[in-house]
Amino acid sequence: MGNTCNLGIPPGKGPNAVGCTDFMMDHTAQGSFFRLYYPCQETEKAEKPDWVPCVEYFNGLADFLKINRALSERIFNYLFGSFKIPAFVDAPFRSNEKCPVVIFSHGLGAFRTLYSAICAELASQGFIVASVEHRDQSASATYYFREKTESEKANKNGPKTSTSTPDNLVREWMYYRNLQHGESEFPLRNKQVKQRADECILALDRLIEINSGISVQNVLQTQFDWTTLENSMDLCRIAVVGHSFGGATVIEALCKEVKFKCGIALDAWMFPLDDELFARVKQPIFFINSQKFQWAGNISRMKKLDSAVIQRKMITIRGTVHQSFPDFTFLTRNWIGRLMKLNGEIDPAIAIDLCNKATLAFLQRHLGKNKETHTISQSLPVSHYLTSGFCRATEEL
Repeated sequence: MGNTCNLGIPPGKGPNAVGCTDFMMDHTAQGSFFRLYYPCQETEKAEKPDWVPCVEYFNGLADFLKINRALSERIFNYLFGSFKIPAFVDAPFRSNEKCPVVIFSHGLGAFRTLYSAICAELASQGFIVASVEHRDQSASATYYFREKTESEKANKNGPKTSTSTPDNLVREWMYYRNLQHGESEFPLRNKQVKQRADECILALDRLIEINSGISVQNVLQTQFDWTTLENSMDLCRIAVVGHSFGGATVIEALCKEVKFKCGIALDAWMFPLDDELFARVKQPIFFINSQKFQWAGNISRMKKLDSAVIQRKMITIRGTVHQSFPDFTFLTRNWIGRLMKLNGEIDPAIAIDLCNKATLAFLQRHLGKNKETHTISQSLPVSHYLTSGFCRATEEL
């Protein structure tokens, strides 16, 4: 078990308790798979889920990092094996008003659970958040199901299914795909970003069905009652948010789906996108960057989205690194965090607080959640931590 002294993923700071559940519709690789975060009823019985759902995800991280699986499993389990997500599994949904919706896209080598600090904060503030697990082979690991063969059905000692899976299905794992020797990167990443955007749109389509009361079949046989989400969502207030490769996915998804009213790209990696795409995006976009990851060529691609008529904003959080956005930053001690480039010079809690407050202020402005425009923070010395990019003053989100 990991050493959790003074470490852990910060819970949401909003007025709502947070629940989470997993959803898979269509068991094949073409189906939709996401973790849903939502405002929930306070409940004593509910448990918090493991941050890393099972050992295959550790194996996938090892492949992504190009380290030995057996060794890394022991290291990862020691460092991260005991951490929990700050949300209650399958807790009953509860909200006093219709919830705005956010679709979240993870970065390269990540998966659906690794941004729980951001997703839980949004849910605590009254959003319904679907954190998609991408099946374009950019996740370190993910899975789908295939139907058992006749011989597997007959063989009692065949592949085991978990208690949450139908008896006729077998779990198939899909791991991160490395670039082949001599392979050009752009065609692969461009194909992946298009699939990722489609998966974000598919997740939104599933939520729209659930909201309209269409009966859905969750392949994962969880305890959550999906019928309680009927008429729970405000489908006029939908945003897409993502980190790194997920930031590029935000831009692609905005171009493909006008139901997304705005997008937030966290330390976006702009390389996978077609140049001709930029002029076609019509919604407001907010780039929240780390200090250490960005470089001139990447920023110049962001600047192609600058507009005199559509709000496009950029801020940089000083002292942050690329991994200041996923949960890893909260789960490592200083020397390990620095060694693995998971921590910057800024306190991780302050960094995520600035990111979350900026995100909320932008969403509130462009989705109209609250009538007043919020500043990033009344309590944090904003000018000390933030620098603005190609847009107006950082507080005017």
